Amino acid sequence: MLNIIAGTLSVGVTPSTNSYESIATVTVGSGGSSTVTFSSIPTGFTHLQIRAMATASSSTASYFRFNGDTGSNYSRHMLQGNGSSAAAYAGASQTSMWFIADINTGVYVAGAVVDILDYKDTNKYKTVRILNGVDNNNTSGNNAIEFVSGLWMNTNSVTSIDIFPLSGTFSQYSSFALYGIKGA
Repeated sequence: MLNIIAGTLSVGVTPSTNSYESIATVTVGSGGSSTVTFSSIPTGFTHLQIRAMATASSSTASYFRFNGDTGSNYSRHMLQGNGSSAAAYAGASQTSMWFIADINTGVYVAGAVVDILDYKDTNKYKTVRILNGVDNNNTSGNNAIEFVSGLWMNTNSVTSIDIFPLSGTFSQYSSFALYGIKGA
């Protein structure tokens, strides 16, 4: 189902068996992981996409950065709904980009599809679009779906991506897959 959603959300791509090419997949081992990194990203694609299913050792938000950039070079916007209310947020001069706003412990898995548009174009800043959500079976009140957009204010090609929870670690079996999208 996640692949169907991912294919529907991609910009400029007609979903087919040749549209997405797997670049790398990381499945977190028994010790957990404080960071998931995709490095040495090839340049043979138009866009990138990350698909993730994750839990964490503590209730926390998760974020990502490009090329190890920890400066205040990110801007992000979020629309969130939880079935009974809606919220919006905008932040400029951030040190990272949202990945999933609320990953919880236990068996409740959060999911995300992240599109990184024109990742190798050195003539413009990098734009991202994220659809994420979590269903905590109403145990903690943190059920939500979010649509997030963001900007990395840098013209360098994206060559690495670090994904990390704000606190704790990603739990065992959390899975992160990076795909290249050939484009139209």
